[in-house]
Amino acid sequence: MDTPLQPAMPLQEAGQTERWPLAATLVVDDEPGMRNFLVKTLAPRAGQVFAAGSAEEAEVLLQQHRFDLVILDITLPGKSGLELLKELRAQGNPCEVVLITAFADLDTAIEALRAGAGDLLLKPFRVTQLLNAFKHGLERARLKRENWLLKRTLQQHTPPAAGLVGSSIIIKGLQAALQRVSAVDSTVLLTGESGTGKELAAQALHDLSPYGAGPFVPVNCAAVSQSLIETELFGQARLGDGSAPRDGLFVYAQGGTLFLDEIDELPLALQASLLRVLETHRIRPAGSQQEIPVDVRIVAATNRPLAAEVEAGRFRKDLYYRLQVVEIRLPPLRAHKEDIPELVTHFINTLAPRLGVAAIEVSVDELRFLREYDWPGNVRELRNLIERSLIVGALNVSALYQGLSRTQGNPGVRPATALAGPTDLQTLEKRHILAVLESVGGDKGRAAPLLGISRRTLERRCAEWADG
Repeated sequence: MDTPLQPAMPLQEAGQTERWPLAATLVVDDEPGMRNFLVKTLAPRAGQVFAAGSAEEAEVLLQQHRFDLVILDITLPGKSGLELLKELRAQGNPCEVVLITAFADLDTAIEALRAGAGDLLLKPFRVTQLLNAFKHGLERARLKRENWLLKRTLQQHTPPAAGLVGSSIIIKGLQAALQRVSAVDSTVLLTGESGTGKELAAQALHDLSPYGAGPFVPVNCAAVSQSLIETELFGQARLGDGSAPRDGLFVYAQGGTLFLDEIDELPLALQASLLRVLETHRIRPAGSQQEIPVDVRIVAATNRPLAAEVEAGRFRKDLYYRLQVVEIRLPPLRAHKEDIPELVTHFINTLAPRLGVAAIEVSVDELRFLREYDWPGNVRELRNLIERSLIVGALNVSALYQGLSRTQGNPGVRPATALAGPTDLQTLEKRHILAVLESVGGDKGRAAPLLGISRRTLERRCAEWADG
């Protein structure tokens, strides 16, 4: 079994601007000359290249590492390349396979395609043919990842807060900051209250950056149990019990952006692993001794002051400073209320077709009412209000606060009149959350999506109030 070459950064040849993604490639051929030719040709263009002289040697490597692409000779001593390919597909291994052979006929080609080969090259082949097959194989692997991510997004979809909509000085300043930061590949930390649109800001950073051609992979660290978050992020190698290997979100985000929302919820042990990834650009799947190079931009977000979390011993100081290379704070909606009319129009125009309902009219008095409200749930709360209003056919201002129904029909009544008592943010947030909980009979599973937070965060809030 040949020693694997050291990882190589993607090559940009003279006159080329195309970025080759980092990729782990396995070459399987029993002829030393052909094997060396394949390795030397692909090494500058792949993240890692391993080589094996037989199917049996290849099986050992396949159990130890994950590969994006396998260049596999059909005629091998012992088990044939076709047999190995069929076994890989039976095991659920999704890696792309390019078969090569010196003795191909129509029956062999048909069998190769049926077995799951992505391409078939006839020896002797030109370098350009090999590179085209290599490039197309990586493109198929990328499309598979994007398809998996699309399915994951659809399964977990909760509509995001508003896009970066608004003409206020604050929003224009935020847009300019995102534009400026997008040009560099530094780690970015987005801070701000819940509902201010941190995921939309992360998406904007991704779209504007050189990583925009790759996938945007969001993950809510609070929504994944602590026992699963490691494999969710880093993947899992094949275990002794026969469990199939699985790729983590870092692999699916290859060449793009990984957005880590509510990063303060990461367990301390995993914070150390994330710090190492930020420093080395390599990950180690759970249960594996092999590191995988990754080309991923990290954007993190939190609605809690990380400095206080560091002081309390719940967040690593070194990771905090590593994430804080660039910090962008998203403003609460109460700081740019002049954008509310534009946001209302945006939500009506985007949500009404999606819901299949008619648009609603919002009067001047109703807009004045919305601008006088403090919006503890920020833009997400406004979006949820417009969605509920579209469903019932009129602006449902009574949903804003418990007890506000007595002012329905008189939207000119100031919220402060309807809400005598404390108006600090924490009190308003608590009142709002409790009102939503009461409206769904205390069902936290139903209340969490309405509030735009994870159930785990909601339970933590309730526990804090109970302790208080």
